[in-house]
Amino acid sequence: MSSFRAHRRLAVVIALTLILAIVLGACGGAKKKTKVVIYTAKENEEIAEYIPVAEKALPDLDLEVLRLSTGDLTARLLAEKDNPQADVIWGVAATSMLIFEKEGMLEPYAPKGVEKILPQFKSPKDPPTWVGVDAYLTAFCVNKEVAKKNNLPTPTSWKDLLDPVYKGHIVMPNPASSGTGFMFVSSVLQGLGEEEGWNYLDKLDDNIAIYTKSGSKPCKLAAAGEYGIGISFAFVAARLIKDGAPLEMVLPAEGSGYEVEANALVKGTDVPEAAKRFLDWAISDEAMALYAKYFAVVAKPGFPVPEGMPPDTPDRLFPMDFKWSSDNREAILKQWTERFAAKTEKD
Repeated sequence: MSSFRAHRRLAVVIALTLILAIVLGACGGAKKKTKVVIYTAKENEEIAEYIPVAEKALPDLDLEVLRLSTGDLTARLLAEKDNPQADVIWGVAATSMLIFEKEGMLEPYAPKGVEKILPQFKSPKDPPTWVGVDAYLTAFCVNKEVAKKNNLPTPTSWKDLLDPVYKGHIVMPNPASSGTGFMFVSSVLQGLGEEEGWNYLDKLDDNIAIYTKSGSKPCKLAAAGEYGIGISFAFVAARLIKDGAPLEMVLPAEGSGYEVEANALVKGTDVPEAAKRFLDWAISDEAMALYAKYFAVVAKPGFPVPEGMPPDTPDRLFPMDFKWSSDNREAILKQWTERFAAKTEKD
């Protein structure tokens, strides 16, 4: 009996040892995911759709995303210049990229397939310091019900917005926090000249109810019927209209100011190879097809215009000078803040 018990104990020990070996082997064999920290100014709706697709394409990467508005994200990246926390910048305004490039914060990298990207969507350096993926453009979001109730004509141009009939009915983004707001202000200053442009913004301020911190919020407020007109960007207008909002989207007659959203590799990243793989995916045909669901202008030709956008949208853009916008950004924001920031929404 004792011999039998001894053999049974030995069998149990062997079985437990084998199980432990299998468990330890499985743990040891499982690859640990590489974390890639991504800073972006893309809208939350986009991130929610794009990131799961990227994770499926890059299963060994742990994609950690920080989303802030363009102004706040630009300020954060500049503050972290000497101790970068991000590995990748994704979908951030080209005017901000030019600032980061000037500060030496970007590591040049040519993602796979970069030769297919349209020239105006990437830095002219070889390899490029940044690569664009899409362009967002100014649109007026007009609530048809509010307009009818308050006898507001539909504005078709920048100039129309100065009509006193719109006093208290217009909402636009604060350019210090919103890339959409800065894009609109920059296009006005470039199109009218600085002196006349600032005069225009003074008159427009008379009609503004509030300046929002987010670029999409003016359109969302108009969609909710809180205000008659939101100066925002086109894709959010098209999306809200598709969802049933009583909006009309207007691309201004002077041309829609636009901004390229771009990607870059952060200099000093601890995971350069993993970060490069995300940047490769971010300009892939798979990624472009996702961007094209939101944007009428993407960095590769051949993708259809989103539902609700005019087919000729790419021909209705205002000719923006991104270098001018970037070089003058600090001075523009300082002057704008001194003049108009009192109307910015409170937290």
